[in-house]
Amino acid sequence: QVQLIESGGGLVQAGGSLRLSCAVPQSIFSRHVPMGWFRQAPGKERELVASFTSGGGTTYADSVKGRFIISRDTLTNTVYLQMNNLKPEDTAVYYCNVQYWGTDYWGQGTQVTVSW
Repeated sequence: QVQLIESGGGLVQAGGSLRLSCAVPQSIFSRHVPMGWFRQAPGKERELVASFTSGGGTTYADSVKGRFIISRDTLTNTVYLQMNNLKPEDTAVYYCNVQYWGTDYWGQGTQVTVSW
């Protein structure tokens, strides 16, 4: 069982910033498997927000390019999502994701709410 522990969600006004964190087991983090963030808004499908590829590159949803930054800390085995200039349409539950041996593992989700 792979446990991903998220933190950092909350309520913020439009234009504000939040940083999400996801603690990944060291045994998986060190393998440089695909890992990143997805989100799901009410009534919508879960979508990719930002992710590290297995090759170490990054990919972003068009809607967050230039505003969100994904990063990771090899000392603490943590993946971060820095979210700047937040908009109400960014409101969603955000999930940390790791793809390991062909299986998707998910965090418990953290709510991000952006108000006007």
